[in-house]
Amino acid sequence: MKIRYLGQNGFAIQFNGYNLVIDPFITGNPLATSKINIDVLQADYILLTHAHGDHIADAEIIAKINDAVILSNFEVATFYERKGIKTHSMNHGGKFDFEFGTVKMVNAIHSSSFPDGSYGGNPSGFVIWNNNECIYIAGDTALTLDMKLIPMTCPKLSVAILPIGDNYTMGYKDARIASDFIECNTIIGSHYNTFPVITIDELEATSYFEKYGKKLHLLDIGKAIEI
Repeated sequence: MKIRYLGQNGFAIQFNGYNLVIDPFITGNPLATSKINIDVLQADYILLTHAHGDHIADAEIIAKINDAVILSNFEVATFYERKGIKTHSMNHGGKFDFEFGTVKMVNAIHSSSFPDGSYGGNPSGFVIWNNNECIYIAGDTALTLDMKLIPMTCPKLSVAILPIGDNYTMGYKDARIASDFIECNTIIGSHYNTFPVITIDELEATSYFEKYGKKLHLLDIGKAIEI
């Protein structure tokens, strides 16, 4: 599994031979526009955790370039289906076996509306697995006890992507507790440093995880890690 950081909560994941794009926010993100070319970004599926603009900004154009399937909640999927894009809708607690593996939609504590203010359905996270790998993508969320259900209902996690920027989501200290709840010691940080209000001290955050015997990866935009 190769995971490339696209900025904010955006990731490009090579999973079981397929290209998954998560929450693409490149256009409009000055930290990402010079490093990521959406015209050549490969996507078989685009997974959207919720409808906020910093998660869906480039979903439509990437989907149309690649003839990709958008996977999200019912409201977000319906929004893109009306634009002629292939979609697959899910809701909390449900799972589905796709050609690349199984996806389970899990709870996230946040809000969700489209940039025009219209209702964007319930925010979510995703757990994705095959016979060898399992990844949790939390999306935008607060720390929640629902995370304890993940190791009870899903295979053991190989890695988890957790928001760490605070203010709009949990900060890195709550994310460390979340790593305990999900029983995963390998974490990739997301949703930080894009705006002043979610700027973090990266050394302080990584050192905090190390103190608890965990690894927090903070990837440069455009860079990748193999798990």
